[in-house]
Amino acid sequence: TSKFCKHSALDLITLMTHFIDLDTGTDQLLAKKRAGLGILKLNRPNAKNALSSKLTPALREMIKQLGEDDEVGALLITGAGNAFCAGGDVKGMANSDGPVLTADQKTLKLVEGQRQLTGALVKFRKPVVAALPGPAVGAGLSLALACDIRIGSSSSFVTTGYARVGLSGDYGISSLLTRAIGSGRARELLFTSERIDSKRCLELGIYNRVVPDHDLLDYSINFADELARGPRKALALMKDNLEDALVLNFEDSLDREAPRLIEATASSDHKEAVRAFVEKRKPVFGVN
Repeated sequence: TSKFCKHSALDLITLMTHFIDLDTGTDQLLAKKRAGLGILKLNRPNAKNALSSKLTPALREMIKQLGEDDEVGALLITGAGNAFCAGGDVKGMANSDGPVLTADQKTLKLVEGQRQLTGALVKFRKPVVAALPGPAVGAGLSLALACDIRIGSSSSFVTTGYARVGLSGDYGISSLLTRAIGSGRARELLFTSERIDSKRCLELGIYNRVVPDHDLLDYSINFADELARGPRKALALMKDNLEDALVLNFEDSLDREAPRLIEATASSDHKEAVRAFVEKRKPVFGVN
């Protein structure tokens, strides 16, 4: 049995009571933190946690805030109720209220917004885990794919959804999906808006793990908690290496890895790990 599987109900209550609530400026996004781990919960259950004019800016701000918080070593993102995120609010798309913008102005606004959301998650120098209790659709799927690890519940599913509403894709879906499952599969999922259940998500590589519905929060918190207690300098440098691996050839990646390893060797976490190995105990990592 994995060490991330289940704690007792009492253990989970203990885990949760150690968190402090953070002010997000809206009840559409809930945030908690304790030393090591931050949790963001999209909280529009009646709308399947679809993005909105209140939720989206709050999410951008909290990602920035937790990324800059030295107490936070890992981030968990999930959704309230039985959904992760239904993407854009399709009903809201029919609402023409607001200032009239030119195509260039609309493009600039979207570019800036995307960079501050999925772009910020991809650049987040700490592990980010997405826990999916239900559907991730469109931009909601982009949000999940921008995280490092995705843990789905058995009843969850994903769909790109864009073709169904006559849209081409946003928030990096084309790049993120191609990174995760390859160009051919990404094209298939974008063109067809096919609903992909949790089993196939695991097979395709969209999900890293699938757990029973009732275990999702417990499992995901403990998984993210383990990452938060890990060697933070090394994990940040690993993320840099992995990003380079997507765009550089092997020799260039090799050359980029070398100075980062030397940097990690000089860290207090590395020294603690060596001491723990010699003393035959589990290392206790701190903040670098």
